[in-house]
Amino acid sequence: MMSGVTVPPVVDEATKRSGVVWVRFDDGPERIAWHLWHDDSLWLVCGGQEQELPGAQTATTAVVTVRSKASQNDRVAVWSAAVTRVVPGSGQWEAVVPLLHDKRLNPPDGEQQPARWARESAVLRLQPLP
Repeated sequence: MMSGVTVPPVVDEATKRSGVVWVRFDDGPERIAWHLWHDDSLWLVCGGQEQELPGAQTATTAVVTVRSKASQNDRVAVWSAAVTRVVPGSGQWEAVVPLLHDKRLNPPDGEQQPARWARESAVLRLQPLP
């Protein structure tokens, strides 16, 4: 539970189990994105050498679509989120970036990846809205 908002079980389970989601930031296009589900929020990295997600770095809201792992066509959950950027060096950064780093497959710069994210990418937190 976060900030008095209870995340619906279908959102929690579907997003936690999914390796990718489709995200649309503000009024931008829907794009596929790898992510981490942690602390009742979806966390992702974009920009620089990471996934390109138009509008993500300036967005205040997003719509997240979680699809069936079996078919990738069937929607399991669709939810709205508030978007916040995680500040490098903050408590949130220190808590979540190691988890994102561990989840990122084949980082081009290995253990230097978190430092590169701080320089050229954005780490975003998408919190489900009521």
